[in-house]
Amino acid sequence: MTLIRTLAASAVLTTALSACAQQTSQPELKIDSANRTLTVTANESVSVEPDLAILHIGFETLPSDAKTAYASGARTSNAIIGALKQTGIAESAIRSQSQYLQRDYTEPKSHKFKLTQQWTVKTTPERAAEILDVAITAGANSSGAIDWTVKDERALEEQALDKAATRAKENAEVLAKAMGVRLGALIYVSNQLSAPSFPRPMVRAFAMAAKAEEAPPLAIEPQKVSRDASVYAVFAIE
Repeated sequence: MTLIRTLAASAVLTTALSACAQQTSQPELKIDSANRTLTVTANESVSVEPDLAILHIGFETLPSDAKTAYASGARTSNAIIGALKQTGIAESAIRSQSQYLQRDYTEPKSHKFKLTQQWTVKTTPERAAEILDVAITAGANSSGAIDWTVKDERALEEQALDKAATRAKENAEVLAKAMGVRLGALIYVSNQLSAPSFPRPMVRAFAMAAKAEEAPPLAIEPQKVSRDASVYAVFAIE
């Protein structure tokens, strides 16, 4: 697979590109008799099934005095991690995101505190619902967001770039033929990659934890992983 990276031939760019006028990541071309160029932009997307699920798991204690909140949180924290490890989740797949004891500002005059803790847990997409259910049953009452991804993100990005670069070349060839000219050398090319973002609402599961044994895990369907690529190319025409 060949990736087209940003190329620039200085001798050609002197006549083909304006030295000072630029748009966002794209040069502004001078229009004159010496500038015989053809410009194309191509956008492509690649989507695959995920092979990795990153679960966002956490809990929040009920408001109480600081000592009680901390003790309660410590018990819940250890219970959640213990339950996750019993499912076969490796210790290296569990990472702490945040943990803090703070005042409960919903009732500022009560002088009560809450302990909050969050982790990320990596697992396979097939086990996402199971692992989430185990965590919530163990007390993870602030859980539910999942990042669907792939282990080799670079390969997915390369596929999107390759697809966009191929489309840009094809578009340039079609335009050149339609205008009765011959497509020449590539003068300039740039690219941009992006990943679509999805909302990740957290599940507040105070009631769910008590009923977890009475119901099966949530029905969770993995989202496809996508990468979008845009290629901007300038070719000489003859």
